[in-house]
Amino acid sequence: MTKFTLEALDAIVAARAKSDDEKSYTRKLVNKGVAKCAQKLGEEAVEAAIAAVREDREELTAEAADVLYHLLVVLNVSNVPLADVMAELGKRTGQTGLEEKASRPQE
Repeated sequence: MTKFTLEALDAIVAARAKSDDEKSYTRKLVNKGVAKCAQKLGEEAVEAAIAAVREDREELTAEAADVLYHLLVVLNVSNVPLADVMAELGKRTGQTGLEEKASRPQE
């Protein structure tokens, strides 16, 4: 089994988003704008949550892959580099999740 990374998928998404390939789903999705991309991300997240509740590992695996793909598409169309997200996650590893949440500005 080859090791596939989010960085590799991110590079594929970026290349396809800029391509002229009319058969590219990524290109078509990106061309519809951030709202449509975000809608697809939300749909996939709900499907992943439902699969988790059903305890369907196979479906959850497939839906989780869809969530990650669509998240990368949303980041791409929003000009947010995956590296920035990874850096944010890295900053959070020095404290517990509850400590990190408590440190956020209150609205």
